Amino acid sequence: MKYLFFLLLTLSFTTFFAQNNINTYIEEGIAYHDKGEYDKALATYEKALILDPQSTVVNYEMALSYFKKNDYKNTIARADMVLKKNEDNLVNAYLIKGSALDMMGEVKQSIKLFEKAMRKFPDDYLLPYNLALNHYKLNQMEEAKENVIKALENNPSHGSSHWMLANIESEQGNTVQSLLANYYFLFLEPNSSRSLDAYTMLQLNFSGNVTKGKDEAITINISMSDGDDPFSAAALMLGLMGASNMLPENADKTSEELFVENTNSFFQVLGELKKEKEKGLYWNFYVPFFYDLAKSNHLEAYCMYISQSGNENAEAWLNENSEKLKAFAAWLKM
Repeated sequence: MKYLFFLLLTLSFTTFFAQNNINTYIEEGIAYHDKGEYDKALATYEKALILDPQSTVVNYEMALSYFKKNDYKNTIARADMVLKKNEDNLVNAYLIKGSALDMMGEVKQSIKLFEKAMRKFPDDYLLPYNLALNHYKLNQMEEAKENVIKALENNPSHGSSHWMLANIESEQGNTVQSLLANYYFLFLEPNSSRSLDAYTMLQLNFSGNVTKGKDEAITINISMSDGDDPFSAAALMLGLMGASNMLPENADKTSEELFVENTNSFFQVLGELKKEKEKGLYWNFYVPFFYDLAKSNHLEAYCMYISQSGNENAEAWLNENSEKLKAFAAWLKM
């Protein structure tokens, strides 16, 4: 009995030290990876594999480093080892394998893989987001839109999904929907690398259908949509609002003042247009949030906050109105 106890104790300590060494190698490998030293990272992960060749963590980290080296075949091979074991890191393995297939030009295979993964993990948001990206690349806009909306339903705080949706709707000529997605993206990412593009698109969507001729005549270009389109009234209002900005009585207003006024009118109209029968992301997520914001005392703070990447005056306003920003943040937590 003593020998059996000693053997079990020895095995326990051996397992403990082996796992401890694996974790050390993994941490060391991740540090190399983060510094862009992918070969050193892979060499370190190989040491960990000697201790546990089936480790899903090690194989996934190796897949990441191979991906960064543009070695997509080895990326897929390591991801497949994770998927074959069918324990943990499965979503991550599907994502990296799907991305590798995409980079190899196998977009349709990538789509099939993501669809399979989504059946297993219906609540994940990165799977439908990456699937939407693939459809977007193939110019399959409706499929892209369907899946990016699914990603947002699973995670409304995913900025990249809002940005993709804004671009899809803009390309399809759906100005109101594009504005809503863009407004929320800028709320999440007011000062990221993509924010200036988003801010520019926002401004263009507000004024792009209004022109002023040499004779000072203002023309509103409205495309006639289906009469059942619940956004048609808001689209017409955008045109009228753009025309109003060019009237003499608004000549003395700053661009910031007009932006706040236009945003308030846009949100108010959409809130008032919402009916019980209206469903989906736009009417159940975007519109209620922005309508509540328009009825609050924080719309100016919001407008300045989302304008900081493309407007120096907005940035100055933020620096001078920290208390209003704190009040806005407190309102958001309510």
